[in-house]
Amino acid sequence: MNQKKTTRQIRALGLCSGGLDSILSALLLKKQGIDITWISFETPFFSSCSAQKASEQTKIPLITQDITKEYMEMMKSPKAGFGKNMNPCMDCHTLMFATAGIHMKQEGFDFLFSGEVVGQRPKSQTKTALRYVEKNSGFDGDLLRPLSAKCLPETRVEQQGLVDRERLMDITGRSRKIQIQMAKDFGITDYPSPAGGCLLTDKIFSNRLRDLLWIQETDEPRQLHLLKYGRHFRLDNGCKLIVGRSENDNRQILSWYDTEQDLKMRHMEMAGPDALLMGSFSDGHIQTAAKIIAGYTKSKPGETAGIRVVGKGKETIVHVATPAASVFKDLMI
Repeated sequence: MNQKKTTRQIRALGLCSGGLDSILSALLLKKQGIDITWISFETPFFSSCSAQKASEQTKIPLITQDITKEYMEMMKSPKAGFGKNMNPCMDCHTLMFATAGIHMKQEGFDFLFSGEVVGQRPKSQTKTALRYVEKNSGFDGDLLRPLSAKCLPETRVEQQGLVDRERLMDITGRSRKIQIQMAKDFGITDYPSPAGGCLLTDKIFSNRLRDLLWIQETDEPRQLHLLKYGRHFRLDNGCKLIVGRSENDNRQILSWYDTEQDLKMRHMEMAGPDALLMGSFSDGHIQTAAKIIAGYTKSKPGETAGIRVVGKGKETIVHVATPAASVFKDLMI
């Protein structure tokens, strides 16, 4: 190791998902006396909640940043393409490292790091994928993966002695045995499961996102957030109905209600879903929406249901014959 001559403390900025690998990579470097800060990114598809919990647990400072605008630009045409669903994993990581690199330069950090492990994820954590991210981030040589460093080519960070390569790890593959033992050694007992929290890997969510981007042709953040809740029905290219499936869905859907653009709909007497009719809608769309909503109440097929419609400065009651819920199955996204 070519030890870099410096009298100041080395500072590193780490990408943090809040998972165990993120935590361990930071603590491994901290053990070498490096001053650690984390950065976590937010979009409608993933949040910084787990990273915030990890920060509270470890007392490692955390920077959070919403990158929705930049992310949606990347989503239009990711250079490395999508995974099985709408997950642009390699370009997602590239964007995150590129954005973190700007913070690194502006705030005087010496290098970037992450908790990535070679071979842990088939799309984004192969050696080829890790190299792709490093080259395309604009910070080639500045990216360190402490948990797998000994399995990867030596970085500038190691060559200059900013870290001791011999005290880094050589973990590969999907087994978590080594990480679990490391967690015990560091006294870390509270960490999320490794299942991941990115909605873009979910088939149903991805179908809804494709519909929003390429049928309705919008990436409005409000509509992106609403993809996470309820049942979605495409009434035509410019009109969509979102129907709650639970009390939580109802609360979340109504939290995004825009009184100037949407119609809020609900059965006037029976317990049932709250719903939003969004986009450009006609009286015919309102009738169809009312029937769909009635179908998800305890109103029996054929019975008349009164659906309250609120929005755009007025309130009306629409009466419809209750259908079976399955009648509108073909409209569901």
